Amino acid sequence: MQFDSFSDAIAMGGHGPYVWSAYAITLVVVMIILARPIMATRQLQGEIRRASARQSSQSVSTENGHQAREVVDAPQT
Repeated sequence: MQFDSFSDAIAMGGHGPYVWSAYAITLVVVMIILARPIMATRQLQGEIRRASARQSSQSVSTENGHQAREVVDAPQT
């Protein structure tokens, strides 16, 4: 299908709004599909770093050089 001008190509014989909105929605969905795993990976890495820092700050050095960890959030009975 050929068009006489660029504006005719954009209008697509009256179907342009539907076609271009479908392209836009598809582009947004693909970007979300690509971005979510990246964001989840970064969030998980941050949680691991925070847990590691928290764990290392809670460890207490004993007299013989071994590491003893304090019990945090012990279950209440």
